[in-house]
Amino acid sequence: MTRIAIVYYSLYGHVRTMAAEIKAGIVEAGATCDVYQVAETLSEEILGKMHAPPKSDDPVITAEKLAEYDGIIFGISSRYGSIPAQLKTFFDSTGGLWRTGALLGKPCACFQSTASQCGGQESSALTGALPFIAHHGMVFVPLGYRSPSQYNLDEVHGSSPWGSGTYVSAC
Repeated sequence: MTRIAIVYYSLYGHVRTMAAEIKAGIVEAGATCDVYQVAETLSEEILGKMHAPPKSDDPVITAEKLAEYDGIIFGISSRYGSIPAQLKTFFDSTGGLWRTGALLGKPCACFQSTASQCGGQESSALTGALPFIAHHGMVFVPLGYRSPSQYNLDEVHGSSPWGSGTYVSAC
């Protein structure tokens, strides 16, 4: 059976909520799916000042765990048009996998959350995740323009050809 990992960073829980919905779709399609969060790099003091809720009970992933999966989906809590430092720190920990080619050819995708319509859904995938994906020789599988809502300019909505997305208030 195909095994998929969802690896995310979520400060306020929005990306975690999306990860749960994506997992439900993967399981419904007949694959297995495990959901992981990356390690937090902010102190409890800073998280408290940011009014961040407690982290989920999803396990914290290690770089070596990625090699066990047939495909990987990255959940990005966009920060100023790019990936958060926590996800970058995790990506930076995968040098051993890169050196051995452990992720070569694995399909991967992204989904993201931003606090505004121009908050970086596309640039997070393009400038934050794709360099990691390319260096590992993974196969990026974007959504493309699958939904008629992506052509709808009458209302604000998430999603882009780069991946599923949502807009949320940070507080």
